[in-house]
Amino acid sequence: MIVPWTEIPKESFKNLVEAFVLREGTDYGAEEVSLADKCEQVMLAVKTGQAHIVYDEDSESFDILAADQLSL
Repeated sequence: MIVPWTEIPKESFKNLVEAFVLREGTDYGAEEVSLADKCEQVMLAVKTGQAHIVYDEDSESFDILAADQLSL
């Protein structure tokens, strides 16, 4: 289920994005990018519809997926 980012409390949205960015395997290329910059990039992607926050009822967890990863 897609959860609109506007329905998530600001601090929870920030924490969700930070957890997503800190996950092992999130790679931003050869250049070093600060945590704050990475989080800002993900937040922008969510706010512009390039990525979505999804809730999985089976695992009772949230994730962030690129729009092209969703099967609607």
